[in-house]
Amino acid sequence: MEISPSSTCLQYQFRSVSLPSRLQHPQNTKVEAELTKLKTWQSSLDSSAVPTSGETIRMGLVGLAELYNCVEELINSPITQQALVQHRKGALVEEALEGSIGLLDSCNVARDLSLMVKQNVQDLQSVLRRKGGDLTIERNISGYNSSKKKAKKESAKCLRALKKMENQIQSRSLSDVMNYSLSNLVRVLREVSIVTISVLESYFLFLSVPDSRTRPGGWSLIKKLVVTRPRGHKIVNELGSVDVALQSLHGCIRNNIRNIDVQITRRRLDALGDSMEGLETGLDCLYRKLIRNRVSLLNILAH
Repeated sequence: MEISPSSTCLQYQFRSVSLPSRLQHPQNTKVEAELTKLKTWQSSLDSSAVPTSGETIRMGLVGLAELYNCVEELINSPITQQALVQHRKGALVEEALEGSIGLLDSCNVARDLSLMVKQNVQDLQSVLRRKGGDLTIERNISGYNSSKKKAKKESAKCLRALKKMENQIQSRSLSDVMNYSLSNLVRVLREVSIVTISVLESYFLFLSVPDSRTRPGGWSLIKKLVVTRPRGHKIVNELGSVDVALQSLHGCIRNNIRNIDVQITRRRLDALGDSMEGLETGLDCLYRKLIRNRVSLLNILAH
């Protein structure tokens, strides 16, 4: 099942992080510095003339891990804890906790999809190493394509949910927040949520690379995944590269071509497997950071 070009989840562009004004709090400088790094990462993503690779997205996840370390320090600072305790029954605190659930859900789906794709890559690698029969290879290619369609479908759902979450965050106001420390914290947490959403979106778009047989047109928002060069040559990300190789291999099998060279397919699967391994590690780290931040908030509010 392919993502419809009209899907609302694709009707957006990557955003630049709108940094808050410099805040008078020791930990805010660290948070702002990490947000600036991720803003630069986003800008390079938008301006790049080559497809977004798994390694690029992994670097975004690494940046998020550093950012959440700084947020953890901010949450646990005495000034912040005092403000949170005083307003623990307020709607803004509930907002922070609710937002953490949405991000955790999306991150968890991303982890599951990463594991699924990696497992199917390993299955294909195994059958090609064993030089199994044509039917075995075809069966594994079919299984890989089925998992890819499932990944697209789940990615579309998550992209819609993330876009909805982003709109909700941007529509909220801080005008009614009288406590300076709490206002600063909520503003920072909202900025952190926005940039987290953006990195997760880049991952789900990475999984949404269109099938190489897809007709051109309607995929302008996936332009970072497929780039057309002069003479019609296409440069794709790791998933697209494997897709092209598998379709070529499948065509050779269907046409009973003997002595099929599977080395190109194996190399591309190796590259995709490495990418998924790195992404899985980054997503696992982000998931743990999100849980830790949520627990920190809950522990403070329980006092």
